[in-house]
Amino acid sequence: MENRTPLWWAKAACDTMMRKFDAPSLPPKGHFHYHQGVFLSGMTETWKLCGERKYFDYMKAWLDSVFDEKGAIINYSRGELDDIMPGILLFPVLDETGDPHYRDCIASVYRQYEDIPRTAEGGWWHKPYAEDQMWLDGLYMAGPFAAEYARRFSRPDMTADVIHEALLMREKCRDEKTGLMYHAWDGAKKEPWADPVTGRAPEFWGRAMGWVPMALLNDLDFIPEGFEGRGDIEGMCADLLKSLCAFQGGDGRWYQVVDKGDREGNWPENSCSCLYTAGLCKAMRKGILPRDYEKQALKGFEGVLQSLKFEGEDLMIGNVCIGTGVGDYAFYIARPCSVNDLHAVGAFLIMCTEVQRFLDAK
Repeated sequence: MENRTPLWWAKAACDTMMRKFDAPSLPPKGHFHYHQGVFLSGMTETWKLCGERKYFDYMKAWLDSVFDEKGAIINYSRGELDDIMPGILLFPVLDETGDPHYRDCIASVYRQYEDIPRTAEGGWWHKPYAEDQMWLDGLYMAGPFAAEYARRFSRPDMTADVIHEALLMREKCRDEKTGLMYHAWDGAKKEPWADPVTGRAPEFWGRAMGWVPMALLNDLDFIPEGFEGRGDIEGMCADLLKSLCAFQGGDGRWYQVVDKGDREGNWPENSCSCLYTAGLCKAMRKGILPRDYEKQALKGFEGVLQSLKFEGEDLMIGNVCIGTGVGDYAFYIARPCSVNDLHAVGAFLIMCTEVQRFLDAK
């Protein structure tokens, strides 16, 4: 393992999935959804690092299967943040091909952004039927697309909206004692999981917090220096990553319910471990964190690698929670695990490419 670079691992994961699925068949087949978006964003970063065209072509083939000839999304759930996230894939395809069709596709995704229902404070509902609910996941599902769109199409109002959403999420979900962030907030305080006073979810779920630093760091790629609130986003990102390091497990990974690694039933979860590791590496590379966190980052990377297996040529990435809603401790630890679902491979690719960039920058 010691002779295999992070990029080698990323390519092994991409190749495994390409043998399993042709691009249009990625699940949920035909639906413009974050499952494919997370995986293919990791594949896109792999292509950027290694230059192997097959990875770009595979990502583009999926995009071509989910938009019609006029650039309209064929199948999506209107107003859901989860169905905005894959829009980030369109920017590199537009840049690489120069085809104006992809500008039409971007416009279709932008209309999804316009359709997001809002709380009284202007926060994004996670889903149209989840009235007044903001989930940490939503920062990743819509923020990076909106931030890049804003930069490319000169929309500082959208940049300000992305910053406002993140800081509102911090206000609603950050725990002062630990520095961690609760999974969600219910403004109406009606959900069974919502605290009747604060509206907060009861637990710190691993993957939800993993989306946060990656969303913020990706947003920062497109928020201009000196833009009002940029420093607050940097501080929010650094604060969460530092806080998470206090809960890293002995093998380098983090737990499904992050602050309760010693509780019965809890288990090390690979997707959050990948995302935290990626966040640490990118934050150090961008100067948002000092390089003092290298030990924790590389320990996280090695911890995930030690949990992996091969079946023939195929790399098997397990110990990953399937998608989930919001609940209590018993709810989270009872969630099934999967092997090589798109959460797993996408988070792994994001980690490998960020670790590679971090090492290359040293």
